Amino acid sequence: MRFSLWTSTEPAWPDLLERARIAESVGLDGVWVADHFMPNSDDVGVPLLECFSTLAALATAVPRLRLGSLVAGNTYRHPAVVTNQAATIDQISGGRFVFGIGAGWQVNEHKAYGIELGTVTGRIDRFEEACEIVTSLRDRPRTTFDGAYYQLTDAAMEPKPIGPMPLLIGSSGPVRMARIVARWADEWNTWGTPELFTEKAAHVDRALEESGRDPASLQRSTQALVFLGPDGAAKAAEFQAIRPSIGGTSEQLLEVVAEYAAAGVDELIIPDFTLGGQAQALEAIEQFAGEVAEVAR
Repeated sequence: MRFSLWTSTEPAWPDLLERARIAESVGLDGVWVADHFMPNSDDVGVPLLECFSTLAALATAVPRLRLGSLVAGNTYRHPAVVTNQAATIDQISGGRFVFGIGAGWQVNEHKAYGIELGTVTGRIDRFEEACEIVTSLRDRPRTTFDGAYYQLTDAAMEPKPIGPMPLLIGSSGPVRMARIVARWADEWNTWGTPELFTEKAAHVDRALEESGRDPASLQRSTQALVFLGPDGAAKAAEFQAIRPSIGGTSEQLLEVVAEYAAAGVDELIIPDFTLGGQAQALEAIEQFAGEVAEVAR
């Protein structure tokens, strides 16, 4: 199993960079960055760094880690434009980029910036077209596409990625999104405790089998809020109503990691959102890497 860090874009760039470099130095496998322009709360004045600019900078600053968007909102950019951005980051990183995308969901960003969010059905329709465009631009010399939302005519994307630039789809939907994952995704991500991940993965596995695709061909990752320490399990229980959460001592977290592995998780992503201020977060990243990730491997 891989173990990676999901760093908030709220810290100032020097602090975010320090977190990524610590993650690399202690042996974690990757760093993920969310694609949001403002918090999903009433306090929208909290500063957030932009996802793809941050990832391009990290590509030059941390030379070993996998880097990825977790996940880019499809509604924010034309898929042909953002695929070019992704391919450039892959070039800069030497082939380490994972292109994570989702259908889009955060209401306040769309309202504030005048970006159409649309209905759930409309977003999924648009997203399905985007997945086909992304993979075509990545894999083919030219792309022509005539969809309801996007039209491309003999479109080139050069340079191509150096590496495979896997398409990661972030989703929770049990039916249609699961089918999109089965058809287009190289990797799939969803929030989950071991139990919740198992439940969601069953829907994806069914879609894979219905499409005739080997379930083993899809890489799977998940994340939950993390609370380290003797009272971590109790804190995680308090936060379950907000987001999937795990917590406890390193020994307790090793048991949770074993449950994730048994559920078929290929990569466990640790958000730094609940790890405290800069000094606390750096210490927690080191602790998790040394006492949990290294032991679990």
